[in-house]
This record gives sequence, structure tokens and C-alpha cells, in this order.
Amino acid sequence: MADQTLAWRTHGTRRRSTRAWRVRSSAVIVAAVLLAVLLVPPLTQLDQQAVDLAAKLRPPTWAHPFGTDDVGRDLLLRCVYGLRVSLLVGVVAAVVATVVGTAVGALAGALGGWTDRVLMRVVDAFSSVPHLLLGIFIVAMFRPGVWPVVVSVGLTHWLSTARIVRAEVLSLRSRPYIDAAISGGASRWRVTLRHLLPGVLPQAALAAVLMVPHAVWHESALSFLGLGLPAHQASLGTLVQSARGSLLAGDWWPTLFPGLFIIVPTLAIAGLAGAWRERLNPRRRSELTL
Repeated sequence: MADQTLAWRTHGTRRRSTRAWRVRSSAVIVAAVLLAVLLVPPLTQLDQQAVDLAAKLRPPTWAHPFGTDDVGRDLLLRCVYGLRVSLLVGVVAAVVATVVGTAVGALAGALGGWTDRVLMRVVDAFSSVPHLLLGIFIVAMFRPGVWPVVVSVGLTHWLSTARIVRAEVLSLRSRPYIDAAISGGASRWRVTLRHLLPGVLPQAALAAVLMVPHAVWHESALSFLGLGLPAHQASLGTLVQSARGSLLAGDWWPTLFPGLFIIVPTLAIAGLAGAWRERLNPRRRSELTL
């Protein structure tokens, strides 16, 4: 029995150490990404659209650490600019989706009855359609650009937030202080605005952070398909899309580095959001420790 207890403690310590290392690594990557997208463009003052046909499709060198693309543009600079645009789209779309999902979930949970049933059926109807297919349908109605992509991602990613907020509101409604407020004569709207909404804001903020990686991937997928941002505007999706011909010709760097810029930062953001979720839910953290 003592040996088993010691083994559990050792396993828990190893899990905590691994989790702490993962959080620190994610924080370092996110900090480096923020510094790059905020400082590199104004400090370098270089044109990421500058064409140099004499230097096209050069592999990584000291002068061009990520190599050059098919018209001689520096890939490192274009990846930074592309990440800047993709993160902007992802953050704005995540905020839009969180606002919509929080409003729908709070109304459904606070009002209950037929309002709850109707809103949840709307959520189920939207959930039955694949996100990417619905996003393509929305973007196809507009010209390629940033705002159609933001609207597309925002209107296809609010469903999970609505369910989370509704469940949290239903949990808060059973608390004694809510019953006391209602018994004291507070209206349903006052209870919702003064007590229920502040209680769900941490979960809604967490949902917004978790949504940023999905929004970036969604934008990249739409741009890769030629339905997102225009081809001349650097984003991670357009960079990968424009590098397809180079990859077939054996030039790997125009595809590899934009792909890494999609995967690594978004996984780092998801890692930090996962640590935040464990802090908000101590029971889940204790289960993970075991």
C-alpha cells in the first residue's frame, strides 16, 4: 500500500512538472509571437511586398533565414506579416463569436421555458452543418477580404460558447444568493445583469481565448481555398496557398515555415488557455493530478 501511494505521488509530481514546463514554454512562445508581430514591422521598415526576381526561391541563408518565395520576397518578413493579419482576424472573430454565444447562452439559461428551447434548437440546427461548409457559404456572398472572414468565423464558432454559458447560468440560478435576490423583489433582468452575467464572464473569456486558435485555422483554411483574404495580402493561409506550386517542384521552405507559423503559436495559445481552464476548475486539476 505504501509503495502504491509513493507511486501515485511520484506520478502526480511528474505530471505537475510536465504541465508547468508546458505552460512556461507556451508563455515564451506567445510572448515571442506578440513581440514579433508588434515590433518587427515598425522597426524594420521593410516592404514585405518587395520583389527581387534575381533572388527567387532561394533556400534559407543568413540573409534570408526562411528563404525567399517564387518572386524573391523574404519569407521571414512575410510570415511575420501573415501571422499579424491571421492573429488579428482570429482575435476579432473570437470576440464576435464570444459576444454572440454569451448573449444566446445567457438568455437561454436565464429566461428558461420556451425561450431556452427555441434558442437551443437554433444552436442544434447550426451545429448540424459543418463549420467550414457554413463558413464557405457566408464568405462566398462577399468579396475576399478581412471582414467577410471575421463575420464567417464569428457566426460559425459561437455555438460551444452558448452551450457553456447556458450551463453556467443554470448552475448559478440554483445558488442561494440568486434565490435571495429574487425573493427581495429583483426582476429577472436585474438578476441576469447584476449576478448571472458577472458569474459567467470568466468562462466566456476562457472560451474566447480557446477560440483564437480555431479562428486562425479557419481563416487559414478559407484563404488556402481562395475564399478568404485576397492572394496579394499576406496571411498564413495565403502564404501556404501560394506555395503549392513550389512544393510540387521540390522547394519545401515556402510551405514549411508558414505551416509552422500556423501550428506552433496556436498550440501555444491553446496550452495557456488549457492551464487557465485548470485554474478555473480545481476539480478537473485534481483529477488530472491523479
